[in-house]
Amino acid sequence: MKKVERTRRLAPVAAVASVLTVGIVVAVAVSSSDSQTSGRASASPVSEPPAVQVPAGDPDDPSTWRLPIETYLPAKADAELMSSARDTLIDTCMRDAGHEAWVPAPDLPELGGRTLVDWRYGIHDAGLAAERGYHPAAAEQKAYDEAMQIGAVDKSGADQGKVEACARQADGTVPAPRHEDLAQQISGSSFAESQRDPAVVRAFAEWSACMATAGYQYQRPMDASDDAAFSDPAHVAAKEIATAKTDIACREAHQVARIWFDAETRLQQKAIKANHVALEKIRADNQSSARAAAKAVQ
Repeated sequence: MKKVERTRRLAPVAAVASVLTVGIVVAVAVSSSDSQTSGRASASPVSEPPAVQVPAGDPDDPSTWRLPIETYLPAKADAELMSSARDTLIDTCMRDAGHEAWVPAPDLPELGGRTLVDWRYGIHDAGLAAERGYHPAAAEQKAYDEAMQIGAVDKSGADQGKVEACARQADGTVPAPRHEDLAQQISGSSFAESQRDPAVVRAFAEWSACMATAGYQYQRPMDASDDAAFSDPAHVAAKEIATAKTDIACREAHQVARIWFDAETRLQQKAIKANHVALEKIRADNQSSARAAAKAVQ
């Protein structure tokens, strides 16, 4: 038996969408949902960028906040639809080719953040931190690890070339979810640039001073979650939990996440205005792909 190198659906979507690409050359003005449009609606390039509306969501829950660039990234539901439709076409192709024993890879359960903003600026769930520190929920981690271990065991005897041929055939009908370079670059650039915003720098300094009063020496919020002492996925020590609880208390006291989010929102709005024609084309392409996926599984 052999392992088939194919993962049906990557999760969490947020982990994909927040890949940071820094130092890119894009026409963005960054020198210093469900606002995402549904894949069922049509869109066309406009001569002027639409006004960007950013719903605040629950002020106490960053997972409900939405960044402007999310309008130009595949909506989570549409990305899942495209992946599911594409996988169905591949499975059908394999069985039509006589490989009845073909067993596709299982879906990967979500792990950690569920939206682009959830965990983008660090942890924020005090209850979870009190149990797991900087780690995802135990049940989520277990389900994810088990799915990774299972993988896809192919008993059909099909070679990798056949699987790839079926994948290409599926791509001709339903393209894989696309995270366009421009939209990703804006997302990554705004994340990096926002950390140099004066308001964010002040919030970081206040957070650091707050942590120091409890005996923790970290300069920036991500320094705590990235501490190598907390990197073991199978073990959550009492020190990690204590650090995470203090971390969240200091974040809340100095509104770190909200100040950071607001700074990044301003940067993204400028970038969208500078690149609105290209971004509208990306949004239209995403919608077209989602409609193709819906039609393929009807």
